[in-house]
Amino acid sequence: MPYFNIVAATSENTVVTEYESVKSRSDSYQSEAELEKEFIRLLCEQGYTYLPIHTEKDLIANLRERLEELNNYKFSDSEWDRFFNEAIANPNDKIEDKTRKIQEDFVQALKRDDALTKNILLIDKKNIHNNRLQVINQYVIGIEQGAKHDNRYDVTILVNGLPLVHVELKRRGVAIREAFNQINRYQRDSFWAGSGLFEYVQIFVISNGTNTKYYSNSTRFNAIKDATFGKTKKEKTSNSFEFTSFWADANNRVIPDLIDFTKTFFAKHTILNILTKYCVFTSENMLMVMRPYQITATERILNRIEIAHNYKKYGNIAGGGYIWHTTGSGKTLTSFKTARLASNLSFIDKVLFVVDRKDLDYQTMKEYDRFEKGAANSNSSTVILERQLRDSKSHIIITTIQKLSSFIKKYKEHAVYDKQVVIIFDECHRSQFGDMHAAIVRSFKKYYMFGFTGTPIFPANSGAVRNPKLFTTEQTFGDQLHTYTIVDAINDKNVLPFRVDYIKTMDTDADIDDEQVWDIDRKKAFEAPERIALIAKYILEHFDQKTYRGDKTYVYSTLTNIAEVASSDRGKVEEIKQKQRVSGFNSIFAVSSVPMAKLYYDEFRRQIKADPTKNLKIAVIYSYGANEEEADGILDEENPEDTSALDQTARDFLDSAILDYNQMFHTNYDTSSDKFQNYYKDISLRMKNKELDLLIVVNMFLTGFDATTLNTLWVDKNLKMHGLIQAFSRTNRILNSIKTFGNIVCFRNLQKRVDAAISLFGDKNAGGIVLMQSFKDYYYGYESVDGKQMPGYVDMIEDLNNKFPLSEPQIIGEQNQKDFIALFGAILRMRNLLSSFDEFAGKEGITERDLQDYLGRYQDLRDEWKRKRENGEITDIIDDIVFEVELIKQIEINIDYILMLVKKYHDTHGEDKELLITIRKAVDASPELRSKKALIETFIAGINDVDDVMLEWQDYIVAQREKDLIIIIEQEKLKPDETRKFLENCFREGEVKTTGTDIDKLLPPVSRFGGGGARAKKKKTVIEKLMGYFEKYSGLGVVAFKAKQEEDKVITYDFAKTPVYMVAEEAAEYGKKED
Repeated sequence: MPYFNIVAATSENTVVTEYESVKSRSDSYQSEAELEKEFIRLLCEQGYTYLPIHTEKDLIANLRERLEELNNYKFSDSEWDRFFNEAIANPNDKIEDKTRKIQEDFVQALKRDDALTKNILLIDKKNIHNNRLQVINQYVIGIEQGAKHDNRYDVTILVNGLPLVHVELKRRGVAIREAFNQINRYQRDSFWAGSGLFEYVQIFVISNGTNTKYYSNSTRFNAIKDATFGKTKKEKTSNSFEFTSFWADANNRVIPDLIDFTKTFFAKHTILNILTKYCVFTSENMLMVMRPYQITATERILNRIEIAHNYKKYGNIAGGGYIWHTTGSGKTLTSFKTARLASNLSFIDKVLFVVDRKDLDYQTMKEYDRFEKGAANSNSSTVILERQLRDSKSHIIITTIQKLSSFIKKYKEHAVYDKQVVIIFDECHRSQFGDMHAAIVRSFKKYYMFGFTGTPIFPANSGAVRNPKLFTTEQTFGDQLHTYTIVDAINDKNVLPFRVDYIKTMDTDADIDDEQVWDIDRKKAFEAPERIALIAKYILEHFDQKTYRGDKTYVYSTLTNIAEVASSDRGKVEEIKQKQRVSGFNSIFAVSSVPMAKLYYDEFRRQIKADPTKNLKIAVIYSYGANEEEADGILDEENPEDTSALDQTARDFLDSAILDYNQMFHTNYDTSSDKFQNYYKDISLRMKNKELDLLIVVNMFLTGFDATTLNTLWVDKNLKMHGLIQAFSRTNRILNSIKTFGNIVCFRNLQKRVDAAISLFGDKNAGGIVLMQSFKDYYYGYESVDGKQMPGYVDMIEDLNNKFPLSEPQIIGEQNQKDFIALFGAILRMRNLLSSFDEFAGKEGITERDLQDYLGRYQDLRDEWKRKRENGEITDIIDDIVFEVELIKQIEINIDYILMLVKKYHDTHGEDKELLITIRKAVDASPELRSKKALIETFIAGINDVDDVMLEWQDYIVAQREKDLIIIIEQEKLKPDETRKFLENCFREGEVKTTGTDIDKLLPPVSRFGGGGARAKKKKTVIEKLMGYFEKYSGLGVVAFKAKQEEDKVITYDFAKTPVYMVAEEAAEYGKKED
């Protein structure tokens, strides 16, 4: 029963409460022109003004009129020229500067002719309906204005004359992704041209009539940067199509049709609210547009505060409520915005944002500081908290539940207790029970209390609680104000589904359910050395398969100065990031107790020592001996600032493990309070950086920790309900097209518990959505939950053979080429999914030779269109197509395969010309080997009189590589021995490590006081050259390095054993996994 019975609700909600679809659908508008015409007609019906503007001159003239109207001021010509060229179209402003002008610095100073200064509003954020909305279409910008090509944009929404929303339409039946790629082309080729006014666009909308999505200008931020510097290489990053969003109503019902989308998203108050209130410009200069469920939650809290204030219902449960938004859906962003807007309410004195201390990591505090400098109170002193609570200028205060509790104990009386205070708990399932919560409620008299949680406490998962009155989340916080479950999030593609493997480890491993009694013998069995050894062996053997190591690479922005950032106070050391190509993902291993953590850590080290090829970077962290199983499923909190609860054995072991960590990363941590806190931060950053392969934990990092590079959770722990969903959700953050699901590997039979948790936190039918389909479903096809028939891999391969047979010499016609790319891309994605199933081996349905031929055609099309684009020829197709380059890498043809063919060619004395064609096809099918084509061809041309092809190849590569290396060493004056050693490690590990201090050891002495960042500049140049060298010689069979002192001695190792880019091994048929 809700605490307020609302008779009438305002129609000004940004997100409509419930939307009924109109009868007139976009289906009736077949052509792009008809769709555009109807779209503009609807906008005009909703109060927009249509302008027949198609040139920049007219656009600027209209902008002047609108700003004069908004500011009730008439510019003189000289004032306008000055204001336009300095404040609006300043050539030094980048996209982020223009975004800042809309989001933050929307009041710009005009130097008037009489030398006085006048403030000019670009957008009115206080009274949104003062802003004028206009719509233009078919706006032209071209080579005359400096663009790379002549471009004609579909529809643009002007706010006070500035283009703030851009819409790209495609005809019905064309993939919506093509509209996305076309906008990317505009950003690359022309948005910056002329006066650069289109760089003010904040939000993009893409539609094919049937489906409509929106996204912020930062979703393609990297592509924009590349365009500015004239780069045309398309890099698939996390800033891609995966990050576009559907609009929905407040019940999370998606509104995809353009007609319906226009009536809701483009309603004047909605689009103006989104632009003025519901965008967040982060400390990293990235613009985030909130999603409909985030906006709804924010407005419902603000609405509840205002109603409770009017009825004087503050100070009790009626003045609060909770938001249930699933883990990974962006709760922190929602609570940020809620705090910011609540602090603007005239009757609210303070907003307290209460988090658990371990969530106050560096990134979170940076975001908080973005809202209000110095707002984050992040040290252990309650003195600063008290000062902020007293300071009238300090509106938003971020603190931890522990610190707030200390403050209440220390200050029995304080002025803040009688002020109207909004208290927001992030992850309220942690803070809602016990004395801390009771003390806060008892002390503050006029509070409005709200909680955000991904996993609320219901009667079904409440367990035994100390205070029966605080039994569930609803009893603690009040009404459930908004819900966005894991099912909603997976349907909207805001998080990934899970794939769960259950691995049986003993004969009596029956289903673990709540009634089961865990006696001492059972515990002993779980800790048996044989079982521990078996599981450690399984993880080491399956690690590459589960984390996609070696065969899948992607570009990722890594932090290069982790140790400095981890050991410094918040914000004192600037984060230095660098793009790097990395291989696969990393994982967490959740174990049931500290003794188990110790047993596993030692066993991993023992097995790795016995077989160094299985070497992984492993760390362990805990801060006290947690219980074997928490009765209510809520994971015990471990404190990253305090290890005093550890017994001596556990502390000694942790110290020795930290010592190993120090040697691995050249750090200096231990279990003393400050250093342990920094160790925690360091691990957090290295997990996010993918520098650690496997992190063994008891409870730490299983809640509230986000790392997009994490894709696998190994489980030897009795998780259930809330704790289970929280732990699983560490793996399902969206990153790129390679990461398609979160991998869970359970070494205990938790199936009943998984089903129960998904039923509770999704809905009864959630299993089919939350968990991945079976192998058979993906292989033969299945019916989705919404009744749609999904084709299987078998159907796709049949389509490929029927529609694009290899017997046809080429694919003729643009549409056919598009269809081929779409189908082959779908096959690559499906193989990506199927490759993690053991059953796929031997069922690939296509020979390796045919696969190479198709890959070659795919690559040829890509190269051809890339060349055309660079030469300024036809660009339509390349911009509408996304090539699955990342996924090609998983079916890489390795050098051993090529050499085997070369040997056959040599054995026939060069007479078998068919083999030359096979060699060329194999090289062409491999993105990595294409770059080495010249090396391979030169080698083939000169092998007529050799006895042993493999040996000759080795000598050839050694000579070429040595020649290139000497050039780099001499040019950059590097230390020869250190450089060789560094590169050996790079080739062994499969990537160039630019983090840590290893690179510094190669550099010649450079004065740190030389000014102009000489050392950093030098380091950057060296990294670029070494990366180029690595790309050229990685994957070329045997890599050898001569030591300086022993010019005649060649140190070699067999590169074929390393995992980098080596998937199709000569001995195995493609797709077969070796355990």
